[in-house]
Amino acid sequence: MNTVKLNQYNNDIYKPGSTLKKILWYFTNMIFFKTLFPFPSSLKVKLLELFGAKIAKGIVIKPNVNIKYPWFLEIGNDCWIGEEVWIDNLAPVKMGSNVVLSQGAYLLTGSHDYKKESFDLILGEIALEDGVWIGAKAVVCPSVVCKSHSVLAVGSVATQDLEVYGIYQGNPAVMKRTREIK
Repeated sequence: MNTVKLNQYNNDIYKPGSTLKKILWYFTNMIFFKTLFPFPSSLKVKLLELFGAKIAKGIVIKPNVNIKYPWFLEIGNDCWIGEEVWIDNLAPVKMGSNVVLSQGAYLLTGSHDYKKESFDLILGEIALEDGVWIGAKAVVCPSVVCKSHSVLAVGSVATQDLEVYGIYQGNPAVMKRTREIK
């Protein structure tokens, strides 16, 4: 059987931005986002837009949020991003309107090809359509679409698309019932 050879790993084709841009964002992220100090959401939105994010109105961003690359981020109207959310967006993340990312939610756009000796990087965009709720400590994996008003319950892991108005739970997440909004 073959084995993984991490010394063969080569990430040179992945160029998410200039070195200067990444360094400037790193410090901005550490000072204004990954902190317990409650900087106003309006300031955070302006900083994200300055770095290329597309942000609509009515956004709430709580303290201690980590965003990898804002230039790969698009957020619709009236979204909430809770404490300790990590948007690990090596690839684009698109959020519709009225989306909630609860405390500690993790959006993961990158992984590795475990079938290759060189453990190649694999990227996959994430889309969270209107009205989606990602529960506390839940994980959305690369290439997943959470369709309109779907819910990913606390601590669950979405490895496949979530259907419209579906409530999903578990690891991997499976549909438990249909969301009814009154």
